[in-house]
Amino acid sequence: MNCFDLIIIGAGPGGYRAAEYAAKQGLKVVIFEGENVGGTCLNVGCIPTKTYVHSKTFEEARERMSQVVPQLRSGVEGILSHPNITLIRENASFENHGDCPCDSSVAEIMGTVPVIRVIRVGEETYTAPHIILATGSETKWLPIEGTRTNPHVVDSTGLLNLDTLPRRLCIIGAGVIGMEFASVFNRFGSEVTVIEYLKECLPALDSDIAKRLRKQMEKEGITFHMQCAVKQVDGGQVSFENKKGQTESVEADVILMATGRKPRTQGLNLAALGITLTPQGAIPVDDNYRAGDEIYAIGDVNGRQMLAHAAEMQAVRAVNQILGKHDNIDFSIMPAAIFTSPEAACVGPLEDQLKEQGVDYVCKKSFWRANGKALAMNETEGMLKLFVSSQDGLLLGCHAYDAHAADIVQEVSVLMCKHTTLSELSDMVHIHPTLSEILKSAAE
Repeated sequence: MNCFDLIIIGAGPGGYRAAEYAAKQGLKVVIFEGENVGGTCLNVGCIPTKTYVHSKTFEEARERMSQVVPQLRSGVEGILSHPNITLIRENASFENHGDCPCDSSVAEIMGTVPVIRVIRVGEETYTAPHIILATGSETKWLPIEGTRTNPHVVDSTGLLNLDTLPRRLCIIGAGVIGMEFASVFNRFGSEVTVIEYLKECLPALDSDIAKRLRKQMEKEGITFHMQCAVKQVDGGQVSFENKKGQTESVEADVILMATGRKPRTQGLNLAALGITLTPQGAIPVDDNYRAGDEIYAIGDVNGRQMLAHAAEMQAVRAVNQILGKHDNIDFSIMPAAIFTSPEAACVGPLEDQLKEQGVDYVCKKSFWRANGKALAMNETEGMLKLFVSSQDGLLLGCHAYDAHAADIVQEVSVLMCKHTTLSELSDMVHIHPTLSEILKSAAE
């Protein structure tokens, strides 16, 4: 029997961050990963797509991806080579639990006698009093006729594995994945069509900003069919019903299923831990990401905030809970970015949500076309919306699109964490000429 203080399943952003932090705190950690370390984000998600975003041609993107991903993966393997971390390159499944017969650093640190959890991998068993589940997510396939066994239909991983640029690409779904790939492949020269069931793209983004972004992408040559439901895929033909109830179709060489992600829990035998999944297939957790007695679920698998940086911070919170440490992480302030061309970003609630909640607020707007640096860069289409409390002047959120929108929104996120008011922002010096002056202009 192999005894540890902490068992982690999954070596993505949440898992390897939890392992690194726990090991530095003196805990003995075993982490299981049946695929490449780094998770979806590094291997087939955030990082590969960003190499595409920042490449001029399809061929260059393929070459850069083959260099960047292994380099970063080796960095994660370096993190997991810490003396207090044991990496097991296997999938794992829980077996049972009972009293802990092992010496435990946690018991020494916390003064408790923990309960043991058992994982079996082949003939070996691994035990620990504390568990962190960080198994991530996988493609959520809609039950559309003709998609699952159709060689023309791929998910984001399949699209990244293409070695030939498709002449015609049809994307089902206008969320983050769909919009980023639409932008990239349009720039590479593919004829791109996007079909979306909702009225507008990117539902997590302010509707005004999302509409302006979509219109700009239409100017770049991307065709959008909004409020349309895909009914069937036959070979390369995608048939859908438009908002008038009429049937239309488009032909494509490759069809991307970009309809979201779902938590990955298969094979874990969570019943052994007494865990019952939510109707959406996620592991239910409390605000400290506890899923049971000293069991934590972080990242995409809990379905709360499906972002790599959210998983990393949830990892810190979970380990702090194990160690009895307090932190001041505010998970209600979670910035996000969409790396389309132009890019978009947001933090805080949508304006529609503020209205629905009856929040007394004001909206401050600023435009890229009025900024000297943006004019010099020939990036003049963008807009920023800054939401401010009418009662106390606190910054409530920011949504923006165009060049370096993510960097500007990140600044707002930091200010929100520090409970900054609009007047305080107005008094802060911003470098000239920079795009960050767009935020200061909104404040003024």
